[in-house]
Amino acid sequence: MLACVPPFPRWLGLAGLLPQAACLLAVWSGVGEWRWTALAAAWAYAALIFSFLGGMWWGIAAARLSDGRAVPAWVWLAAVAPSLIALASFMPWVFGYPWPAPSLAVLALLLLASPLVDARLGDLVPQWWLRLRLALSLGLGTITLLLAMGA
Repeated sequence: MLACVPPFPRWLGLAGLLPQAACLLAVWSGVGEWRWTALAAAWAYAALIFSFLGGMWWGIAAARLSDGRAVPAWVWLAAVAPSLIALASFMPWVFGYPWPAPSLAVLALLLLASPLVDARLGDLVPQWWLRLRLALSLGLGTITLLLAMGA
């Protein structure tokens, strides 16, 4: 599936799954002292990567705009939404509500759905882009969902 993806983005992208996998292993290890830290780190990583996706979409739109081509308004909105959602997913902790399981679940579902944005980008991205994004979003979204269920 990923053979068409250039090696550098493929291997760096896949390496990006390792921090979340390490958090999952820490939670599953049964070591009580690691549990809360691993869940909080997993939330932070999922929020960070979700925000990073928005930054990529912004960069794609900006590059197209600088080439003098039109950029649909929805791309700009999609680019800003992840950072705002990631911030909002932190608010339950700030106000003393249950956290991080609900926030992990929200971020997991949004990560799993994020390739829908990439699919709509069409010719704005290289042909291999969607294959990489599907694999990474499926991986990170699934690991994050497992963390949410185990929290």
